[in-house]
Amino acid sequence: MSDQQIEFLSYEKAVKLVAAIQEEEDIHQSDKRILTVYNQSDKEICWFDYEETMAAVGEVPAGERKEAVQKYILSRIPKWVLEL
Repeated sequence: MSDQQIEFLSYEKAVKLVAAIQEEEDIHQSDKRILTVYNQSDKEICWFDYEETMAAVGEVPAGERKEAVQKYILSRIPKWVLEL
């Protein structure tokens, strides 16, 4: 593991950069789900483990889950995506 801490984009920058967050099957593990993040050019820029993300978001009312997950992810877009 690296000793470097990951730096994140501001929420505002992430909102401008991210076009979609898509739940998908992990191509390397068929029994695993991921949340893939796409930019405005429809390019995959990063992904999040579905189970870890849901655990981190915690219990929220069903009607608010999508928004809670989006806010969680948009607050954690690594700065290195700007180098892609």
